[in-house]
Order: sequence, then C-alpha cells, then structure tokens
Amino acid sequence: MSSDKTVEESGIRTAKAFDMSLWKPKTELGMKVKSGEITNIDQILESGQRILEPEIVDALLPGLESDLLALGQSKGKFGGGKKSIWRQTQKKSKEGNKPSFATMAVVGNRDGYVGIGMGKGKETMPAREKAIRRAKLSIIKVRRGCGSWECGCGESHSLPFATEGKSGSVVVKVGPAPKGANLVMNEECKKIFNLAGIKDVYSKIRGKSSTKINVLKACFKALQNQGAMKVRPEAAKRVGLEEKK
Repeated sequence: MSSDKTVEESGIRTAKAFDMSLWKPKTELGMKVKSGEITNIDQILESGQRILEPEIVDALLPGLESDLLALGQSKGKFGGGKKSIWRQTQKKSKEGNKPSFATMAVVGNRDGYVGIGMGKGKETMPAREKAIRRAKLSIIKVRRGCGSWECGCGESHSLPFATEGKSGSVVVKVGPAPKGANLVMNEECKKIFNLAGIKDVYSKIRGKSSTKINVLKACFKALQNQGAMKVRPEAAKRVGLEEKK
C-alpha cells in the first residue's frame, strides 16, 4: 500500500503523496471518500463513524507525519538498560527461541490531529507498519487554545483547559501553560503533543509510571477526554478555544 511508504527525516517519517487512483476502497465510508462525497475528516469524526481503512486518513489528511515511541529496553554496552523503540519477547519451543517485536507509533499533522497505535510482529518492519496503520485508524481531533491565566494571548499554542486520562494504574493530568513554558512532561509524551500541534503544557503523572505503555495510552486518553467536554460559547472565546470547521 502506498500509504505505508515513507521517507525518514531525523526520526520523524513524512508520508509520501497519496495516489487516490491506486486505492480500491473496501468499505462504504472509503467509497464515499474516493467519490468526493466526503471531503473533510471532521465529517467522519463528528458523526462517530469508525475508520477501518488507513487510506481514508491519507486521503483527507495529506502530509501526515509519524514517529515511533520508546517503550522497550535493550542492553547497554557496559550493562544496564537503554531505551529502545522495540519491545522484544521470546517464546520457548522445541525448535528454539522464537522472538517477537512490538512497537508503538504516533501519527499527526501538527495542526490538531493525532493518533497512536501498537503493532506486533515476528520482525521489526511488519510491526512498525502495523503500528502506523493502527495509529491512523485511531486518529482524533484535538482542541487547542490558551487557557493559562499567566498568558491569555488567545492563540492556539496550548490547551484550553485541564484534563486527565487513565490507563491501568497510571493517571496523566495535563493542563494549559503560558507561551515559552514548552512541554513539561515525559519525553515520549512530548512526541504525541508535538505531532498534535501543541507547544506549551504542564503535566503530572500518578501511578506506576515505569509502565511506559500505560503512560502513553493515558496521555492520549487525556486528549480524547478533552474532546468530549462541552464548553459554553463565552468560555470558549475566553480561553481561545480553536474549533476547526
């Protein structure tokens, strides 16, 4: 599939231009996108329809970027652990050890849309492709604004209000920050917020933060939960809430 062919740029992978003519949609939603009946991804996200083809996201969000998140650990040169984007496990069998690789990917356009997904495989390349495909299928629209009392600039550089997400025992709380504060959070969570187009955020983690997968999932759920909150028009204007049309 042409949607999975990418060019690597310093860790960030930018998708090549999507060729609509080569795509043969398998779902009704995909057929509507190819025929031009649906031209904006907000039409899908706001209606609550489930995206089952990654090509739908490629067609409606051109220039999507992807990155892999460090959730594993490899042996260091002189002992000790070293961060790795691969989490490797082995299965004992009569034929010997059978390795398996898992990784987590994040995709986004740096303009309010982001998704994460996890992929597993017997080799690293299939695992990465699965993770990127699943990240596209979980794409969400992120609310941006300036809800910090220290700033009040009205621009969409941060979050409009505080929110939190939970996964397992891990709870991640994120809140608006003034301009120049940058992303005060876990290094891997920064990748999610960067690809979502958020530049300034304060955060706090509770629970077993050593479980990286739960930390990343909780971070993403915090952004998901924010989209479900209802905001009055006067409050939205005060915090500079950006609503894409």
